[in-house]
Amino acid sequence: MTNSNRILFLSHGGGPLPLLGDPDHQDMVQCLKNITTKIKKPSAILIISAHWEQSTVAITSGENPNLIYDYSGFPEQSYNVEYPCSGAPLLAHKVHNALKLAGINSELDEQRGFDHGVFVPLKIMYPEADIPCVQLSLINSLDPTEHIKIGQALKNLSHENLLLVGSGFTFHNMKAFFSSKTSDLKAMNHSFEQWLLQTCTDTNMSETERSNRLLNWQSAPSARYCHPREEHLMPLHICYGAAGRACSEKFEFKIMNIKSSMYLW
Repeated sequence: MTNSNRILFLSHGGGPLPLLGDPDHQDMVQCLKNITTKIKKPSAILIISAHWEQSTVAITSGENPNLIYDYSGFPEQSYNVEYPCSGAPLLAHKVHNALKLAGINSELDEQRGFDHGVFVPLKIMYPEADIPCVQLSLINSLDPTEHIKIGQALKNLSHENLLLVGSGFTFHNMKAFFSSKTSDLKAMNHSFEQWLLQTCTDTNMSETERSNRLLNWQSAPSARYCHPREEHLMPLHICYGAAGRACSEKFEFKIMNIKSSMYLW
């Protein structure tokens, strides 16, 4: 990746709620808008969403991907959201080649559209929908080693002014969002966030230690409480693999009264 490229891990909130004016997502929405003022408008976006898993890495390569409303139980307007950005087949082929050079099998998918982990945050950040996008899947093994390797492979991607986005969530215990926030549960949320903040931001930490912490994330305080299943954390591993260093800026806020964070390289 060239020096003009940026990397962002974001917490994308609950389904379409950030687009519906939900007050519990206002901090997150404002944070995303703020981030766009800090970075140059990208020429293209490569985004990894927690909501697409395949046995082999898959890459959207269609010219005009549709939207996948992969949520249920929300108001009718949630299923009429539009985000008519174009695909970027050339970028998709570059990603495919970069992964191949690293010995990582991948497949181009001309039919697959963009899920809400893509269009919800991007509609907030770039509502004009005038930036071509490619989505990259997770591997359904959710192996942290494999996802860091994917990120490392993307370092060799040659595309000027690219924004690489990992769209997940630093907390993803769905039951906890709708349970009473006791002091013990808040402490568990905060302890994992503090571990993650240190891991991603500490410039005195060696990259060997940072990598080992992410590889062994389950050993972090309250890790499995915050992530009963880790698909919302793995986009961060790809971002770190591509960056290979501490982030340049962190963003802390609450979503639905849960402490959350985002990281920019």
